Amino acid sequence: MNAGDFYGSVPVFTRFADLLDESHYRPLPDDWVVGLSDVVSSTSAIAAGRYKAVNIAGAAVIAAVTNALGNMDFPYVFGGDGASFAVPSVQGAAARAALATSAGWVGSDLQLDLRVALVPVATVRAAGLDLRVARFAASPHVNYAMFSGGGLAWAVAAMKAGEFAIAPRTDEPPDLTGLSCRWAEIPAERGTILSVIVTPVADKPTEAFRKVVEDVLRLASSAGRPTPIPARGWSRSGAELEALAMKRHGGPLVLRRVLARLKAMGSAIALNRQRIGNFDSARYLREIGENTDFRKYDDGLRMTIDCTLDEAEAIERYLADAAARGIALVGTHRQDAALMTCLVPSAMSDNHVHFVDGADGGYAAAAIQLKMAVSTASPS
Repeated sequence: MNAGDFYGSVPVFTRFADLLDESHYRPLPDDWVVGLSDVVSSTSAIAAGRYKAVNIAGAAVIAAVTNALGNMDFPYVFGGDGASFAVPSVQGAAARAALATSAGWVGSDLQLDLRVALVPVATVRAAGLDLRVARFAASPHVNYAMFSGGGLAWAVAAMKAGEFAIAPRTDEPPDLTGLSCRWAEIPAERGTILSVIVTPVADKPTEAFRKVVEDVLRLASSAGRPTPIPARGWSRSGAELEALAMKRHGGPLVLRRVLARLKAMGSAIALNRQRIGNFDSARYLREIGENTDFRKYDDGLRMTIDCTLDEAEAIERYLADAAARGIALVGTHRQDAALMTCLVPSAMSDNHVHFVDGADGGYAAAAIQLKMAVSTASPS
């Protein structure tokens, strides 16, 4: 089998509770590479109210690689303040360029520091870990990659230690066509937006860890994904970020700002009507809800859910107990709203994807709590 056909051959599963069933996963080929990105000092940026910029910096790499590869299907995962993906080594040069130009654009236009890296899968395996991928169907139109084996977490740690680094490039902007963050914050409808990260203590999940994940999913089963479209409509700050993302094709910034605002206002108007021409707003709204990545697995469970306060308390209490018993490392964070960053090839197609995170810290804040647990658990 040609390496480029590998991901398409990975079977799709539809029941999220089966995410730790290893029969759904396939080992990435040795001649593939893993791309990684992470916003440095994202905590400071979040404290300064720039979490929408942090999110678009994380999603930019996915958009840039998608466009660089000509919309070839490849596995990726959005982490809030970063992203991870895997491609065949024959696409490594294109992926490297997309990573480098994304980092350059994030630095010059968003004034954030995005570290990026490219790690050979064979190197991860030589370190004694594995990289396995599955495909979860969030809807009939969109599936998201899930990663297991401990290799992705190892690669992220190596990147943060300065290994496999790629220098930013500012000679040309990345192609971020389709990247959008025009929507306002999505307020919690049920009480609070809860960000959750649960990872195994060891590289491989134990049976006890599997039960923790099953129990957390059961506790969260009545909790919903954040409402897809906020009543407040479009966001001025989001439209500004979208104007910056149009740098490659959009002309002078002043014109890009006008175009981004017109697009945002047009979207808000269109979605308040049933149909404009061939555009069916009711169908599109339904697909946004179906296509969100509000839960995922990348060597650890991540969820952004709209909970009652009692549900959030039950989940946090259960996870604190699992952490105290040494079964899992956990991080949670509450906030009043969620953010949505989108990758929309065409509003007329049904394969638009939507990355959801908490609006006031989200996964980055939950990760801080998890890191504190790691440092506490590590021997001195």
